[in-house]
Amino acid sequence: TPTTSVDLRPTPAPTGDSSGLTTVHVTNQNDFSLLMPKAGEMISDAEHDGSAFCTPRSQAPGCNKRLPDGLIRAAAVERASDGSWVQVTGCLDSSKYPFASSDDGGQFDVRFPNGAQCTTGGYGASFIEQIEPTANRFCLRCCSSKNDQENCNSHQDKSGCLVAVPGQYDF
Repeated sequence: TPTTSVDLRPTPAPTGDSSGLTTVHVTNQNDFSLLMPKAGEMISDAEHDGSAFCTPRSQAPGCNKRLPDGLIRAAAVERASDGSWVQVTGCLDSSKYPFASSDDGGQFDVRFPNGAQCTTGGYGASFIEQIEPTANRFCLRCCSSKNDQENCNSHQDKSGCLVAVPGQYDF
């Protein structure tokens, strides 16, 4: 079997001060948030101005924007047995959000947008999120350790959710 070289360089330092506008969380499959692009904006362009949208049933404080009803078709939350990460993975109905029509997706992490962070329990140290509109897939993993390139590898930004955040995508 071929082996893949994993880039274990540390994630560059976060950019900007933390902000509720760019804060994500994972509580359960019905209560989480994702960073999203503006209407019609490519996700790769939204790395500078993406903002957090909470699920419609989220009870988290500071949830000012809500994901549209029906955008999240299914979601699953997993936690590492050693407490090193928590993640939510799942399926989208991309027709429920005004994604750019040709957008294959992109990644958000502690570097972009400015001040981005995850505030789930002790998992605020690092995170990666990918949105793949053409595949109708999303993933978010929050890690408890700063620069955890084993579990929150920010350098897999072109690999897609199946590689960057293995989890449940078939429901």
